[in-house]
Amino acid sequence: MELTVLDPFGDYQTEGYLRNLFKEKDLEIVGHLETAAFEAQVLQAIRSLRRQPSVNYEQITETHRQLFDSVYPWAGQDRSVNAPHIAIGKAGYKTLFAHPADIRKAAEYALNRAKDTKYLRDHPGEVFGYLAHAHPFLEGNGRTILTLYADLCRRGGFHIKWENIDKGTFLRALTDELLKPGSSMDELLLRYAQPGALSIGRAVKQLRSNF
Repeated sequence: MELTVLDPFGDYQTEGYLRNLFKEKDLEIVGHLETAAFEAQVLQAIRSLRRQPSVNYEQITETHRQLFDSVYPWAGQDRSVNAPHIAIGKAGYKTLFAHPADIRKAAEYALNRAKDTKYLRDHPGEVFGYLAHAHPFLEGNGRTILTLYADLCRRGGFHIKWENIDKGTFLRALTDELLKPGSSMDELLLRYAQPGALSIGRAVKQLRSNF
């Protein structure tokens, strides 16, 4: 069965997957390029977030740009800019992620919840689920959201021991959360939430080890 490749620009055959700067069409190679970019830039992205007095939507797009502008020329642009008419689905569900016109509103809803640090500590999974629902970018969402979320947790005075969470369990809980907000992720993340903020070095090590 032939794999269907996301091609919002209509030029996959000439410009490669999502117009990556290497014009690469092999998705496995593109994945390696994304990983290399992330590992090289996540330290700078974390430092940039920690310099901000608060986290807003512009920090989400700027974090994506910092992490992936060595791979994608559109890094830092959300789907409302580069794919405004394409709804992103997953696992047969067409409404798991925000429509391009609603991305900013969905992300800002999550960020506003996170500003209440007590609420964030009590409902870490719900906030994470709302951020995941926003799904701002054509690629690089997971790494961008986890990087940003790590800083939100730092501001809330805790961290998540992601390394102890089984990836299959995480993905199932996240899908359930996206289908029904508030249903699954709090129960999962609260089991792995630990008091105290991580140092920059530990935060970067943890993020790198997740991918």
